[in-house]
Amino acid sequence: LQIFLGALAFSFFAKGFSGSYMKSMSSQIERRFEISSSIVGIIDGSFEIGNLMVMLLVSYLGPKVHRPKLIAVGCLIMSLGAFLSVMPQFLMGRYNYERITVTVDNSSTSLSACSPALSVDHPVLNVTETPKEVKHSGCEKTSSSYLWLFVLMGNLLRGIGEAPVMPLGVSYIDDFSKEENSAFYIGVVRSAGMFGPTLGFLLGSFCANLWVDIGIVDIDAININPKDTRWVGAWWLGLLICGAVSFIASLPFWFLPYSLPKEGEDENQKISHLSMAIQEDHCKIDPPIQPHIYLSIADFLPALKKLFGNPIFLVYVLLTILQYNSLVGLITYETKFMEQQFNVSVAKAIFLIGVVLLPITILGMFLGGFLIKKFKLQVTAMAKFACITFILAFLLNLLYFTCSCEVLQVAGLTVSYSGSKQISPQNSFIAGCNADCSCRMNQWDPVCGDNGITYMTACFAGCKSSTGVGKDMVFHNCSCVEGQGHGLGNFSAVLGQCQRESCTKTFPYFLALQAAYAFILCLGGTPTYMIMFRSVSPDLKSFAVGIETLGGRVLGGLPAPIYFGALIDETCLKWGTKRCGGSGSCRVYDTKAFR
Repeated sequence: LQIFLGALAFSFFAKGFSGSYMKSMSSQIERRFEISSSIVGIIDGSFEIGNLMVMLLVSYLGPKVHRPKLIAVGCLIMSLGAFLSVMPQFLMGRYNYERITVTVDNSSTSLSACSPALSVDHPVLNVTETPKEVKHSGCEKTSSSYLWLFVLMGNLLRGIGEAPVMPLGVSYIDDFSKEENSAFYIGVVRSAGMFGPTLGFLLGSFCANLWVDIGIVDIDAININPKDTRWVGAWWLGLLICGAVSFIASLPFWFLPYSLPKEGEDENQKISHLSMAIQEDHCKIDPPIQPHIYLSIADFLPALKKLFGNPIFLVYVLLTILQYNSLVGLITYETKFMEQQFNVSVAKAIFLIGVVLLPITILGMFLGGFLIKKFKLQVTAMAKFACITFILAFLLNLLYFTCSCEVLQVAGLTVSYSGSKQISPQNSFIAGCNADCSCRMNQWDPVCGDNGITYMTACFAGCKSSTGVGKDMVFHNCSCVEGQGHGLGNFSAVLGQCQRESCTKTFPYFLALQAAYAFILCLGGTPTYMIMFRSVSPDLKSFAVGIETLGGRVLGGLPAPIYFGALIDETCLKWGTKRCGGSGSCRVYDTKAFR
């Protein structure tokens, strides 16, 4: 039994590890495949679909099958899913981010972005391209634009593989351990599993800082940094690690027996005290499904009627669905929100979620369980406690409106070239200062002028010359920067969009608010979970947990990423362009509407 406990704890760790890693990489996947946020939501939801496809079957089969072996198969499928998701990286070729076209001066050291001599239809050299490449770079194979389906299928497989781990593992422990120990064991296994998400986010943060084609491309030749919205991290590298971890997790289960002798009664009684402490500590999300009571079809409908005839259970299921919608939407797009609002790189945002928010969440859940035990709260007291915490969390949520941050000032998009706020709805990128530059309208390779305004490309800033190479390139004689007449600079512009300093300063307050919100919300999570347990009749407990999980996932976990993604897409101001035309992923959001 101890070996089984250890193996199960590791498999819980493995599923949390790969699940949180995938969540943290959503914006990298969005940029690599040049897709919109709503498609990222569909990829995210495919995990739930896979999980739900087999969850009921697995819970029903329960003791009729060799449980350890079925868990081993599940871990193998999870591992296979992770490896399948990596495939596009090796099929797609290198990642080419949008870059400006420049003309080379006779001296060949200075590059001019504004090229009046060239009409738009002349081929123009990319900084890093040879004339031979220009011919072929017109379009990549169109099939590559659907390679994100590999990631979707991989995620679906991960969902299928994860399904048996929880219900079969928990019922196996429950069947072969002493009654007073089982809750303690399950608590220990779940607590071990909690380290998975934290480490998954840390790995995500590390990989997001590495360039996607690491090892193939000379990193010094890349002139964007991780804060740039075109930056793509090595999203595939972590998936290889996740696949390996899931594979290792499957190994011990192959050697475990179909059944074990029931744990002896001569064990030390100390454990029973501990088991009481952890009994209440079941986390709200992902409850253990114990396929103990198998309902025949004849019993099924009356049981369902009895559950939904229970008003407390009904309210609880509605609460679960609403909270799932809110939390899943928040977790999926939080890194993108931090990046767009507060000017932090995705890698830093992922790191902070893993190091700050997750441990606080875990602390809140355990403290909630501890308070129930300490004050021996009854159902009504628990309901009041949960109600107070949720209202507090909601009121805290209103403070998000104060975490404001100005929209990025992009000439012709959010401000006019003269620096006044843009009023006309029509984007007017062409102004007097760059009219003779023959700039391409659909490019995004931003430069930041001396005046603190971002220009879509150095061409739109009207820059005539440059110094330096790679990341350190500086453009000079920029007529649009000059036209504003601010300051006494030499009208230069540097690569990358302008940093919004004031936004970066408000970020710690936002993080503190988020931490307080997560803590208070989780404090009430455990009591609400216990209310459900205490309000349904004992023979329907496992069925109630199953219905609650099903409701939360089908009506919350599945649709939330998709409609949140579609709403976030609505706030996009400037879409990137694919090599073959058509819009890619979003480059600039209207931060006020996004918030």
